[in-house]
Amino acid sequence: MKRIFLAFVLAVMAGAVWAQGAVQTVERSVKAAPNKDTQIGVYLNVLPDCTSGPLPTIRLVSPPSSGKVVVKTAKAKATNYKTCLALEVPAYIAFYKSPPDFVGDDVLTIEVKYLGGRTEIQKITVKVVGPGPQQKI
Repeated sequence: MKRIFLAFVLAVMAGAVWAQGAVQTVERSVKAAPNKDTQIGVYLNVLPDCTSGPLPTIRLVSPPSSGKVVVKTAKAKATNYKTCLALEVPAYIAFYKSPPDFVGDDVLTIEVKYLGGRTEIQKITVKVVGPGPQQKI
């Protein structure tokens, strides 16, 4: 398993608690370089007692038109997250990779389903930029 050290990403992905069966839609963008793996999401489940709950189910609803998306397993570590002074939990990490010659926007949609019925639809725009002084990542 690959170890990923996280600080603030946990707060973004663990987020607020929604009512059972509710669907939350999120739109965001990520910058990427051509032909390089770029992290586009971290998915985990931290319980109030700072242990891991069941990991969510992740489905690629609409794939990017140019690049590819893969999900890898990892261990997420964090300190001072909510009431947890330190934790290490399993996680899924989603990565995007464009073709070597692609520059531009690529859009994909991921559905994340948590145990208990909470569903999150993530529309992610990956802004792939080439080298140059105006386009640094």
